[in-house]
Amino acid sequence: MSIRPVKSIVQSQPAMEGAGVKLRRAFGFGKTSEFDPFLLFDDFRNDNPADYSAGFPWHPHRGIETITYVLAGTVDHGDSLGNRGTLGAGDVQWMTAGRGILHQEMPHGDEKGRMHGFQLWANLPSSQKMTAPRYQDVKAGEIPEIVDDDGTKVRVITGEFWGRKGPVEGVAADPRYIDVFVPAGQRKTLKVETERHAFAYVFEGSGTFSGSSQPFGVLVEKEIAGQEIVVREKAGDRSLVLFDSGDEVTVQAGEQGVRFLLVSGKPIQEPVAWHGPIVMNTQAELRQAVAELRDGTFIRN
Repeated sequence: MSIRPVKSIVQSQPAMEGAGVKLRRAFGFGKTSEFDPFLLFDDFRNDNPADYSAGFPWHPHRGIETITYVLAGTVDHGDSLGNRGTLGAGDVQWMTAGRGILHQEMPHGDEKGRMHGFQLWANLPSSQKMTAPRYQDVKAGEIPEIVDDDGTKVRVITGEFWGRKGPVEGVAADPRYIDVFVPAGQRKTLKVETERHAFAYVFEGSGTFSGSSQPFGVLVEKEIAGQEIVVREKAGDRSLVLFDSGDEVTVQAGEQGVRFLLVSGKPIQEPVAWHGPIVMNTQAELRQAVAELRDGTFIRN
């Protein structure tokens, strides 16, 4: 077993999307090879309805999958194929855009005006770019939650973990997407297969991630463990932790405990041609998609 060293820890940055939704972006619209097969990750958390109520009106997607996980408030969604629905607290929607879909998402706060959710974009391999669109809408009660003896809680959204399988299936990148809470003062080691890229996004409390090599982020402390220098880095709220190779992630929870998403997937390792919510393999494919949007042939039966 080998602990995955921390490559970097960065804070998600303020951004604005849709019709004026204020959110925080952890990565996206740039060099994302270290996150392959994932393209973008947004944290749309806000207590002020004026900052999110305009929502994400009609927009196209092609060549990707979008994963929406709601923690507070609701998100009404609809698409050009006639699908409609509402995501509530704890719900997940995994949308395979495939060959093309027009989509909208309109967030609403809870009784206190709070809205909190995440959106992750996963790439599709060239062989599945033009597959038929589909939804997997998963209610909170369908997501297995495991509680370990030390109080650690894990919600398994997709993939297998600790003997439980998440309800989202048939996703191209074979990802594992889990929501982890480690109680205050507890140290936990979580398995992540070596062939996967992996990152964690901390959204409650703080934790210290350990590795056996010097990371690029801010060094918090070193200690000698036998003949090895162990490096530890602390990650707080809205911190993105990118891991290097290995088969385990180790975290020590802070005084308030730590809650984070741990996401991993097998790299697709294909060229990426990107134009907003359309992600293809070549510029020619992008030009075709844009032309189809203009002439009304983007949506295919």
